Amino acid sequence: MAGAAGPASPQGTLPAGRSRVGTPLIAGGRAPGSRSGVEPRAMPHRHRLEPGPAACELANRTHLDPGHQQGSAMDTDLRTPDEDGSGDGISTVSGSRNPLQPADTSSEEPFTTYFDSKIPIPEDETHSCFSFRKLWAFTGPGFLMSIAYLDPGNIESDLQSGAVAGFKLLWVLLLATVMGLLLQRLAARLGVVTGLHLAEVCHRQYQKVPRIILWLMVELAIIGSDMQEVIGSAIAINLLSMGKIPLWGGVLITIADTFVFLFLDKYGLRKLEAFFGFLITIMALTFGYEYITVKPNQEQLLKGLFIPYCQNCGTPQLEQAVGIVGAVIMPHNMYLHSALVKSRQVNRANKKEVREANKYFFIESCIALFVSFIINIFVVTVFAEAFFDKTNADVHEVCANSSSPHSSLFPNNNETLAVDIYKGGAVLGCYFGPAALYIWAIGILAAGQSSTMTGTYSGQFVMEGFLNLRWSRFARVLLTRSIAITPTLFVAIFQDVQHLTGMNDFLNILMSLQLPFALIPVLTFTSLSSVMNDFANGLFWKIGGGAMILLICSINMYFVVDYVRSLDHLGLYIGAALLSVVYLSFVAYLTWLCLIALGVSFLACGKTQQLGFVMRPELFLLNNVDSDSVTAR
Repeated sequence: MAGAAGPASPQGTLPAGRSRVGTPLIAGGRAPGSRSGVEPRAMPHRHRLEPGPAACELANRTHLDPGHQQGSAMDTDLRTPDEDGSGDGISTVSGSRNPLQPADTSSEEPFTTYFDSKIPIPEDETHSCFSFRKLWAFTGPGFLMSIAYLDPGNIESDLQSGAVAGFKLLWVLLLATVMGLLLQRLAARLGVVTGLHLAEVCHRQYQKVPRIILWLMVELAIIGSDMQEVIGSAIAINLLSMGKIPLWGGVLITIADTFVFLFLDKYGLRKLEAFFGFLITIMALTFGYEYITVKPNQEQLLKGLFIPYCQNCGTPQLEQAVGIVGAVIMPHNMYLHSALVKSRQVNRANKKEVREANKYFFIESCIALFVSFIINIFVVTVFAEAFFDKTNADVHEVCANSSSPHSSLFPNNNETLAVDIYKGGAVLGCYFGPAALYIWAIGILAAGQSSTMTGTYSGQFVMEGFLNLRWSRFARVLLTRSIAITPTLFVAIFQDVQHLTGMNDFLNILMSLQLPFALIPVLTFTSLSSVMNDFANGLFWKIGGGAMILLICSINMYFVVDYVRSLDHLGLYIGAALLSVVYLSFVAYLTWLCLIALGVSFLACGKTQQLGFVMRPELFLLNNVDSDSVTAR
């Protein structure tokens, strides 16, 4: 095998990518075609691919130091033949794990994570185009990903949209969900094709300083999301207990049950995914009950959903539309989805299996986000029908007549009704009875608990990927919970529920600022043929994805600027201006690298060694190398 053979041995030359018994080595150390059972762990002493002449020539041309030559050789386009010997294999940046991680040793403690075992994919020869058996095997990651579209922040955005704009912004929710689906497709493809999730790819490809900054920004997004989920759960517990459990008590309960629920994966990956499915079902039933009780106008619903208009809309409606986009598309969800798809057994040395996995994961994501979209529709239309154009005086009168303990929440004036998660439950109870309030609280609790768990998984994947750490789940949960809980707990102790729900506005701004740090990298790496090989983005996805990310980031920047303007304080303006310079400089850096990956090569200016992917310069140079010279024959 020219150009990719290992060193000679007593048994003869070892072909690249094959074990001593002649079986191709692929992800997890199993043989191709074995799609059942649990993938074995990587053995401590396994054979690695050695760089061939073409790969070495590439490394020499790019002046890699010796410590990086082996890593680069493994990243170049070395193909692994599949089982039929046709050579119809693919090469990616990964084997079964990050090649930059130290080899496993028998003295290390076993590290437990979401991927202790992988779900086998059944063979179905009778249905070549589509198989429900295979779809069922791939079902799971998309529904866990969709929970981020149903977290308490999204629910609050939904109810405010209905109360402020009625049915007029349903089309914005639909458009935001479709854009989110397309972006999730890119994240899932990255994980399937490479065997690495987004944080691991960032660790391999970005320089050290940008990589650390990127990690900190993503951690901020995860912490902000954690806080929203804790707030939602605490408010739900307070409503269910009729105020007997204070908000700070709800926060502490949320801490405790998070630790309990996260150990469900000890009983099997499918059982954990089933539990998340159960929580989504609870949300669908509870918010669906509210929908049936209120009976929204179906004609107005369809009109608002499919006709992009907003008649007589002003600044409040525009701000709400921007808030919908910011709430739906979550930065940490890109990192989460790219990791979750690794839980299925996919032979990445076989193009057909990779293509099949991409197809079924996309179908599953479509179904999952359709379900989440319907649940969001329930919430928007309930508040659009019942509370659009209502004043505080209207609600105060109804609550007083129904002897509700929450009538004091609504001052007796003619200002337009402003609602949040807490007030939303109270006003439903006033108009439709106590059952509506309790069922609403159950739905919010399910949203908070499910999103808390997926947020913790996101944090674990991000920390492991960016820092190459191997922390236990307990340590990871303890760290992120502590950071998220501390400010929320202080507010819950020393302030009332109005201040607790008011934190959501600031947290939405925080997460809006972090969006470029997920969207730009995922477009960058899925557009690089040296990372994705034959599955790299085509021209349509490069242009369309770039335009979509530009639109989303611009919308969220408007949201941030509007929030800063509302602060009305000179000192805060100056601080925001200074931070914006640093922030925009880093975004510009990531955008510059992304444009080079998209094919705007003149921007490299011959300085990729100093400014670009210095650890992996083949990302720029591989396209200039004859592909045959680095193809295993």
